[in-house]
Amino acid sequence: MRVLLVKLSSMGDLVQTLPAISDAVRAIPGIEFDWVVDEAFADVPSWHPAVKRVIRSAHRRWKRNLRQSWRAGELKAFWRELRAEPYDLVLDAQTSIKSAVVTRMARGPKVGPDKHSVREYGAHWAYGRQVPVSQDIHAIDRWRLLFARGLGYELPNTPPDFGLTQAVWPALTVTARPYLIAVTNASWQTKCLPDNVWRELIVKAAGQGLDVLLPWGAPAERERAEQIAAGLDNAIVLPRLALTELAGLLNRAEGALCNDTGLAHIAAALGRPCVTAYGPTDPNLIAATGPRSVHLAAQGTPDFTCAPCYKRECHYREYRGPQAQCLQAMSADALWQLLIAQRPIK
Repeated sequence: MRVLLVKLSSMGDLVQTLPAISDAVRAIPGIEFDWVVDEAFADVPSWHPAVKRVIRSAHRRWKRNLRQSWRAGELKAFWRELRAEPYDLVLDAQTSIKSAVVTRMARGPKVGPDKHSVREYGAHWAYGRQVPVSQDIHAIDRWRLLFARGLGYELPNTPPDFGLTQAVWPALTVTARPYLIAVTNASWQTKCLPDNVWRELIVKAAGQGLDVLLPWGAPAERERAEQIAAGLDNAIVLPRLALTELAGLLNRAEGALCNDTGLAHIAAALGRPCVTAYGPTDPNLIAATGPRSVHLAAQGTPDFTCAPCYKRECHYREYRGPQAQCLQAMSADALWQLLIAQRPIK
């Protein structure tokens, strides 16, 4: 059975879909997947052995330069690759308007969530068959349920299997010492722990003989990482790396300390000790998940009953700005103790 999976972005969402593929492989012998994904995250599908072909979309770049992309023939090339072969099923696990358009373009019977379950209303019109999938459960459970109902097998009650045990990671060496990875960036400023907390955590790591590697994805993130690392001998700001190279470093790390961002999901899925801080978002729905992954959340604390607010600007009492006050109140000690609990650091 050949299935085309439409799941374009983002990094964490892609990682959270991998267990559903593993479920399908166990339930339907011989099933194979092709995956349509945004070019920025095209490494992620390639990590799972059941994904045979990755079809790259560049919808964000195309939207910015539509005329240029059309003249360059990129849209026609995408159309030809998408329709190169018919599928037994085309499954939309993005459930947005843009993913629904891609789903409609592909060849094969279409399935996706019903009108009460899609991320953007109207996406369901692209699906010949619609299935109900609750939006009030964790994303991993949501996509596992969608695959089970869409492909017609019983939903397993096993822990999520991300299918990464067979992946071959680059042998990239940055330091000869054991290390942690500190993911100090995020897509929203309100998701970021303050710099002083990161510096305290790096100092704690130094006391345990650990280097701390700081990845980044954009120039502004690199500048922030350099500010955090300034004057700390065990802090290493990484060069710009491909996603698979970062995953390889995470796979060998002693642990990871993360803002709510995609690399946290990769660290957790790889089974590394991982602690993620959540402020404006709800970990009950999207938390990084793995056998040694935990989180510290502002949700439910007496001082921050406003969390999760899902706001890109914090409005707390008299404060208005990009620094989430619930994350400002988190302590390095609390985060460090959670990391130690996942894997004692000697």
